[in-house]
Amino acid sequence: MLSKSVESFFLGLSVLMLVVGGVAIEQSFAVIRGDCSNCHTMHNSQNGQPMATYYSANQTSSGPNDLLTRGTCLGCHAQGGSSEIITIGPDRIPQVYHNAAEDLAGGNFAYITGAKGDGASDNKGHNIIELTGKDETLDGVVIPGGIKQSFHDAYIIYGSQSQHLTCAGPNGCHGIRPASSPIKSLQGAHHGNVDGKLDNPTTVATSYRFLFGVKGLESPNWKNESPTAHNEYFGRTTPVKLGCSDISCHGSQSVRPPDGTMSQFCATCHGNFHTLSTSTSDGVGAVASSPFIRHPTDWALPNEREYAAYTNYSVEAPVARTGSVPDAPSSTVTPGSDAVMCLSCHYAHASNYDDMLRWDYSKMVAGNAGSAAGTGCFVCHTTKDD
Repeated sequence: MLSKSVESFFLGLSVLMLVVGGVAIEQSFAVIRGDCSNCHTMHNSQNGQPMATYYSANQTSSGPNDLLTRGTCLGCHAQGGSSEIITIGPDRIPQVYHNAAEDLAGGNFAYITGAKGDGASDNKGHNIIELTGKDETLDGVVIPGGIKQSFHDAYIIYGSQSQHLTCAGPNGCHGIRPASSPIKSLQGAHHGNVDGKLDNPTTVATSYRFLFGVKGLESPNWKNESPTAHNEYFGRTTPVKLGCSDISCHGSQSVRPPDGTMSQFCATCHGNFHTLSTSTSDGVGAVASSPFIRHPTDWALPNEREYAAYTNYSVEAPVARTGSVPDAPSSTVTPGSDAVMCLSCHYAHASNYDDMLRWDYSKMVAGNAGSAAGTGCFVCHTTKDD
């Protein structure tokens, strides 16, 4: 008879490991499963010809690819079909480019191309060069909020074809940023993927949505569905200062947010918008107290005046939790503790509104919001809509 400690060990092991044909396959059911040939090819050859593109015409690489993969990020996650989540074998695969009625929490790149929404516009999101083409407006100029230091990578990223945004890699958001290619930047992430509460992001696989160094609680459906079913984001009550001497964005592996917040991650490119000003910035960042010259992020909602009335969680204006990552989604907002963040107003990928906003900014009319009352800006600024 097994002792309690040994019995517990094997019980835990049986939950954490899936055995197929005698081969143990990674921990948790969040890891990618199924036939290796779904994703990999040994020689990029079949019947004397190169392998066909992987799942979708959006897979633009003819291969062979790094890590023996059959395709790129877009081949799996941007198939442009009628569903925001597709199923292939045992895996559910979230789609960042589709024409379904419902979008994922990050938004939908199809708004940029006009495949969904009110017409094509570069203003609606982050342009991923292989998927949406380059951003004609920002091509060759300083990115909005870019850290204006001549030695800094975030000063100009649209200057040449090699510097346009990609899903991952040196000019992407996901994975290890200095890696030489998007595929290499995510090496091992899908096989070691851990979902749910992520509060120790030491690897890409243990980071929120493979955003290296970011903490959070992941919704299993990749959606912000309701006040009781949504992602939980991590934040601070006061933003960090801008400058290499004040914060540590550069670790041994990659650019990463110093405290693991979503807003700090956005600030690795858009740092002059929302971090505190220092002598190493260009002087146009946020200030440490009201009146602000930039809308604050990683800043606790005041527990007074209009803000004190935002107590019921709205997926239209999500908040970040401070202190620690919660164990489960909460429908309650606590002014004085919960914080405004970049994703309180913006989608990460794209939306049907300019500047990838979560709502139509032209309808945010103070004193006479009409049908927009209680929405958008007025979720937090609760007394200014009428």
